[in-house]
Parts: sequence; C-alpha cells; structure tokens
Amino acid sequence: MKNQVSPDILQKWLTAWSLSRELPLPIVFKSGFKVEVGDVKQKERYVFAELNEDFIQLSNTIIEPWIFLKACASPEEIKNHVSEKWTLQPQGYMMACSEPMVFPNRHLDTEYHLEFDSYNSTFVVRILTQNNEEVAIGRVVLVDDIAVYDRIITDSNHRRKGLATIIIRELEKIALSKNSTKNFLVATEEGRQLYQSLGWDVYSLYTSIVIVS
Repeated sequence: MKNQVSPDILQKWLTAWSLSRELPLPIVFKSGFKVEVGDVKQKERYVFAELNEDFIQLSNTIIEPWIFLKACASPEEIKNHVSEKWTLQPQGYMMACSEPMVFPNRHLDTEYHLEFDSYNSTFVVRILTQNNEEVAIGRVVLVDDIAVYDRIITDSNHRRKGLATIIIRELEKIALSKNSTKNFLVATEEGRQLYQSLGWDVYSLYTSIVIVS
C-alpha cells in the first residue's frame, strides 16, 4: 500500500469518475480537486491525495450538509483532525492492478446474455435475462494511460452466480483492446475482497467524511 498517492493518478481517477456519471470534470482546488456533483445527497466533493493542511482548513470552513471531503488516508488520521460535525462514511479502498487479472473458469448461464454500450470515454457491459431485465452492470473509463472500473453492481436477486466477475472480465477485454493495462478503482469492503481474488492490490485507503443534515 502506498504511503502517498500520486496526485496525477488521483486526478485521472476522479476524471473517470466524473465522465462515468456525465458530470463536470474535476477542477484543481489548492492541493486537491473539486467536482460539482449537484445531487441532493452529494452537492460537491473535494478529493485530496493525502491528509494535509488544505483538507483540515476546508473541513473547518464548511458548514453545509452533503458536501463530501475525501482523502487517501486512514479514518483514524482524519477523525483526529476534524471536528465532531463530520461523519465518517463506510471505508473505501483505492485499488490498482497492472497485470492481467486472474479469473475463475466461469461461463455465463444460458438464462443471461451480454449487452455492450459506450459514451464519452466510458464503456458499459450489462448482463440481462432472456426477458431483457438488467441484473448486472459495470463500466470502465479510459483516461490517458489508465483504465478506471466503476459502478459494478449486481441485482440482489442474482448474486452468488459470478455475474460481477464476468462483467469485470469483459471490461478488462475492452481495456486491453485499447492498450490500457494500468487498472484503478475505488472499492467497498465487500468489493475489495472480490478484486483481491482477481489479482488487485490495495493502493491506498480512501476515506470520506460528510456533514449529515
């Protein structure tokens, strides 16, 4: 795990995050980056490659709810430097993989089929039932020399069937076809275990705080 995340990689990842959601691209804010999200439960997000004075000062000036501060740091570090008005969010993990992923020998059941789409620099893979009900989806966004995997989701009624793994495998094929071999993502605790089984490593902790109304 890295002691310090490259601001260049962080900016590329955040650019991919914005492209995937068709949001404004990140702008530089002091030593970090800002995205105008515009959602009721996430108005803006500020992202920093480390916990530093810029992050701490910003946490002291914000009083509005639903503005997220995020840093590649441990929750303990952040909690010790911000006031009690801030609420820690579930732990995130920035992960990286620069080698071909290792997939189990798994095939898509005949009750499902794949569908492919793209927009911006984002490539989408869906798994649908024979009735065209979407049961799993994932995206990979190509930004310069990296591929960012984003929002890989399986419907709760169709889990434990390896659908997420199949989505990731298809997304990797797309990235490799575009000569993109440096893979990044931010995972939840549950997702971290899946990605590690495929050959990913934790690049950094990714911790978020927000004022809840």
